[in-house]
Amino acid sequence: MRFAFKTSPQRTSWHALLQMWQVADGIEVFESGWTSDHFYATHSADPTTPRLEGWITLTALAQATTRLRIGTLVTGIHYRHPAVLANMAATLDIVSDGRLELGIGTGWNQDESGAYGIELGTVKQRSDRFEEACEVIRSLLGQETTTFKGTFYQLTDARCDPKPVQRPHPPICIGGSGEKRTLRTAARFAQHWNFDTGTVEQFVRAREVLHRHCADIGRDPAEILLSSQVRYDGDPAATAACAAQFGEAGAELAIIYLPPPYTPAVLEPLANALARPA
Repeated sequence: MRFAFKTSPQRTSWHALLQMWQVADGIEVFESGWTSDHFYATHSADPTTPRLEGWITLTALAQATTRLRIGTLVTGIHYRHPAVLANMAATLDIVSDGRLELGIGTGWNQDESGAYGIELGTVKQRSDRFEEACEVIRSLLGQETTTFKGTFYQLTDARCDPKPVQRPHPPICIGGSGEKRTLRTAARFAQHWNFDTGTVEQFVRAREVLHRHCADIGRDPAEILLSSQVRYDGDPAATAACAAQFGEAGAELAIIYLPPPYTPAVLEPLANALARPA
């Protein structure tokens, strides 16, 4: 099994976050680092909790590291027009020397969406919009020009230049477990599917649904990397054991979700526990 870590850029200082990533960049057990993309604090935190913007933070972390692959888990597609997001992704892939993982999802946070006047929409509208956005992003990153006529997005001979280092595009990581739509969209577009924190049984069910959607469209499910987020509770051995359970259930990558406040001191003991054979 492979391992990564995730740090939400809230209830922290830039300096603390930077230290975490720079130390992790030197620990080979961690193949990638992830941040989240929201504007309001999440996980029942006080809504006044300060939070750094995800993509600017990720770009700065890309410049402060040399080895880690980098990504957001995940960007709600309604936050930014997909043409804007495609140009952001291409640029970040270039400045990171081809280390970007493009994490995207339908979006869910009504508090920040409502406060900012960003339309979230119904569950169906979110799913329809997400499918269109995936198609737009993939085309802009991989094709010379894109013309697209959808319900939510319309593009005419649109360009995205320069192209990303990774061709035809950085791996698209789709997060979410909606059985009818999200997992179907992942089967169509994803190179990486991420299961948010939940039980092993829930992971297995979602994985099986994803594979059925792959069968329906004739896609080899082995083309999609399977990952699960695992919350770190302060006990490296217990976290490693939880990750191993997901590995036995088919997860190939465990993304350890580290809680703030951040201290690099947790990384080496955690890495040692993860690397130790079960």
